[in-house]
Formats: sequence, C-alpha cells, structure tokens
Amino acid sequence: MAARDSLASELTIRAYRPGDRDAVVALWERCGLIVSYNDPDRDIALWRASPNAEIFVGEHKAGSDAERIVATVCVGHDGHRGYPYYVAADPDFQGRGLGRRIMRHAEKWLARLGVAKINLMVRDTNAAVRDFYLSIGYQEEPRLVFSRWLTLDGKPPKEGPHEVGTLACTITRLEMTEKPGRPAGHPPPGIRVALLRARRPTVAFYRFLYNGVGADWLWYERRAMDDADLAAIIQDDAVEIYVLYLEGVPAGYAELDRRVKPEIELAYIGLMPEFIGRGLGDYLLSMAIDIAWSYGPSRLWVHTNTLDHPRALPLYQRHGFTAYDQEQKILPDPRLTGLIPAQG
Repeated sequence: MAARDSLASELTIRAYRPGDRDAVVALWERCGLIVSYNDPDRDIALWRASPNAEIFVGEHKAGSDAERIVATVCVGHDGHRGYPYYVAADPDFQGRGLGRRIMRHAEKWLARLGVAKINLMVRDTNAAVRDFYLSIGYQEEPRLVFSRWLTLDGKPPKEGPHEVGTLACTITRLEMTEKPGRPAGHPPPGIRVALLRARRPTVAFYRFLYNGVGADWLWYERRAMDDADLAAIIQDDAVEIYVLYLEGVPAGYAELDRRVKPEIELAYIGLMPEFIGRGLGDYLLSMAIDIAWSYGPSRLWVHTNTLDHPRALPLYQRHGFTAYDQEQKILPDPRLTGLIPAQG
C-alpha cells in the first residue's frame, strides 16, 4: 500500500501542452483506448478548442529519468454535468492509484467551475473498468443511453484498425449552389485589415502561407509538391490567392480554383495560428464566398476533414454550404514522413 500511495502522491498533474501529443497518444494506444473512429488528433483539437474542456496529464519522475506521462484524463462539461474521457493509467503502473488520482483531479476541476455531478459511460462488457469506477465511489444508475451518428448516412464510421503511421479521417464535401442572400462581410470592429490578391505569387511566399496556416491541421499535399509543379498551380490565372493582412502582417489566406468551369472550388482557407479566435475567419470566408460568386459559377464547393480545425465544418455550414458527400480515408501521417515537423 505504501508503494501505491507513494507513486500516486508523487504524480505531477498539469494541463496538456502541444509537445505532449506523441507521449499521450502512445499511452492511449497502450491502454487500448483508440478505435478506428476515435481519431486522437481530432479529439485533442476539439477539447483544446472548447472553453468547457481540458486535458490533464500526470507525470512521474523516477530517479534521474526524465518526466514520463503515465496518466491522462480529458474532461469537459455541458454547463450542467461533467464527463471524463480517455482516462488512462500506464499499464506498467496500473493498480498503484494513478487512475484514482487523475480522476480526483478532474472532479476538483469540475467542482471549481460549479459543476455538481459527473457522468460517465462504460461498456457493459468492460468489467475491469466498471470495477475501477465502483472502487473509487461511483455507482451504477438506472438510465438509458441514446445515441445517433451525425454522419450523412446516420451510420458509424467504418471500423477496423489502421496501421501505425497512418491517420484515419472523415472527409466531408460541401457545396453552395446559389449566392447567399446576406449583407457583405465586415471585419471585426476596431482593427485594420486588408484583403489583397497575390497575383502570380512566388513559391517561397506561397509555402510561407500554406505551411503557416496548415501545419497545426496537418496540411501536407502542397508540401509534398516540387517547386515546378506547385508554381504551375498557384501562378495559373484561374487560381486566385487572397491574402488577409492585419495591421500589415499576413494573417491568413483563401485560395479559389476556377480551372474547372463553370464551378469554383474553395481549395484552401485558413488563418495563421496567432490570429485564430479574433473573428477573422468569419470575415475571410465571407469575402471568399462573395468573390467566388462574382463570377457566377454553377456552384461553389469546398471540402474539409476531421483533421482540420474543429470549427471548420460548422463555419462552412453557417455560411450556407451544405454537405453532399462523406468518405472515410486512411492517410499517411505527415509527421512521420518529415513533411510536417513533429511538435515537441
């Protein structure tokens, strides 16, 4: 009992940092918490983007060894009840109080926010997890759980493990078949912005935009192109690249591809990380839509996937795009190929 108490008491619990990603996902994999339709990168991005959620990691230092992440919990609330996910304790240290300690930390976090109760779901076949929660004071309640998949066909994503070094994602394609009937977009008040078309941009400047905007969301296709192939696209007169400047600093860009007439593709759009959360994305998308419809296309379309910013899909829908197709794909992890540097 002393060894168990010692390890749990020595646990240092803190909020998740971007450099923790590889260690955290490796722990989840070792604990069997990742299934084909639970994309850890997507889940991490969702929790980090939400004001009502937090990811906590527990670190342990043994002797002269470096700090090691040995426990995690993702916890959030809906304004009424709290919910934990990805509760993990390193298999090498299970049975030594780590799960209890990390869950108590999540409970205290919720309590400080005024959340009075925490709910969780356990598969009825998972006896070990059920017994763990019973042992730390949780109780079964006579409740029915209802669910609905929010995919186009209402069915769960295809199951089946994917290979190490790959990422599972869901691609959603959306379209707009008529110009939205709304006022022109306006930038957030109190800031000076400019939207300028970059005519025949240099490859170096384009890579600066693409890599800066897309690195956190694992954009890799244009990184993989050589300079000549990339120049042939971005310097085509039918490809229009609009750069958003805030106080003279590049803050993001939108790319319209008019090469397949009479439709237009919103090929890329996004903000530099430092400018996210200021209302600029809404303005940039509004302007891109208005510019595209000035050409009178048969439709304007865009695609996003579950590796993108978690607010991308609802933003498109709010601006009038409608989903018409979805597919699940397994993609190579660009961080393991050197296309995108691993964080940390």
